[in-house]
Amino acid sequence: MTEKYCQCCGMPMGDTDEMYGRNKDGSKNEDYCKYCFENGAFTSDCTMDEMIEFCIPHMVKAHSDMTENEARNMMKKFFPTLKRWKAMD
Repeated sequence: MTEKYCQCCGMPMGDTDEMYGRNKDGSKNEDYCKYCFENGAFTSDCTMDEMIEFCIPHMVKAHSDMTENEARNMMKKFFPTLKRWKAMD
């Protein structure tokens, strides 16, 4: 099985339903994590670049060998492939 990622922040979703956001009817949203999507709506009205800057400290903390610039460059390549940001093109 391929790993699923939040289609907004790129966070790995894991093997359980715990990290998934919820639709307005309370059902699991298959695309977005609970931090980005709640009650059928995005939790933050931000740009892709703002989301990247928000995610950098989390990425560096999770990968101690990664610099902020490396994290930023990686996300600038990865984020445009995510569903939320593709729609912004």
